[in-house]
Amino acid sequence: MNVASSEILSVVVERDVHFPPEKVWRALTQPYLIEEWLMKNAFQPSVGHRFKLTADWGGVDCQVVAVEPHKTLSYKWDAMGLESVVTWTLTPSGNGTHLRMEQSGFRPDQQQAYQGAKYGWPKFLDNLEQVLAKAD
Repeated sequence: MNVASSEILSVVVERDVHFPPEKVWRALTQPYLIEEWLMKNAFQPSVGHRFKLTADWGGVDCQVVAVEPHKTLSYKWDAMGLESVVTWTLTPSGNGTHLRMEQSGFRPDQQQAYQGAKYGWPKFLDNLEQVLAKAD
């Protein structure tokens, strides 16, 4: 790929949630919880594991690239020509967890995907917070 790295776009969403990193981690790694806030899946928190996220509109091919329990989770997110990486970073904060999601890898010609991610991720994180509020 001969695109300068400065041209690659990222979507970043950050939230402070009133739940400990262990609980946030479960919501990011348990398939039945992921399905509640994101999409149907066969996720396993294991480096190299390939899984698919599926929704009414289609699916996303994913592969886990990094797992550091309660701290970092990263996976490839490939859909409709987009090859990107989603990275979750959990940092303990005074009253819970600072949660950071970054999806990187959008090329300048992928504005539709980039705008879709900018629109979609805050909604997914809203759903995630609702799952955290009711999950044990």
